[in-house]
Amino acid sequence: METLLWLDDIRDPKDTIWKDWMVDNGINPNEFSITWVKSYDEFTNWIKKNGLPSLICFDHDLGEDVAKGRVSKGMSKRQARILKRETLSGFDCAKWLIEFCLDNLINAPEFKIQSANPVGAENIKGLIENFRKNVKF
Repeated sequence: METLLWLDDIRDPKDTIWKDWMVDNGINPNEFSITWVKSYDEFTNWIKKNGLPSLICFDHDLGEDVAKGRVSKGMSKRQARILKRETLSGFDCAKWLIEFCLDNLINAPEFKIQSANPVGAENIKGLIENFRKNVKF
């Protein structure tokens, strides 16, 4: 069975809406062992431990759950917005992925993007597609 690494701090890949999204994007969720990671650290640690998955699904804006949790515990919304901006993004994960591939002389895995941030999604897409187009191992 192939592995899908789902990077998203909020969207549960087991929810029907996201399984439907996968099917609409050419992914049969039944053909994958799906691992859900919610942060840069979880993403990088999982790949360091397990190697590259067959497919990565990226969200761009990470940290929303952290910010909401802090607000519910008394942090001001302004402070929570600052905290969220300081949280590493899916784009940071994609940059790390490219460095990992270069360091290990391996090609980047297939990827999809489920981010609601169109600019962030395009940045991730452009970075990985450029790497895959110009670097072959």
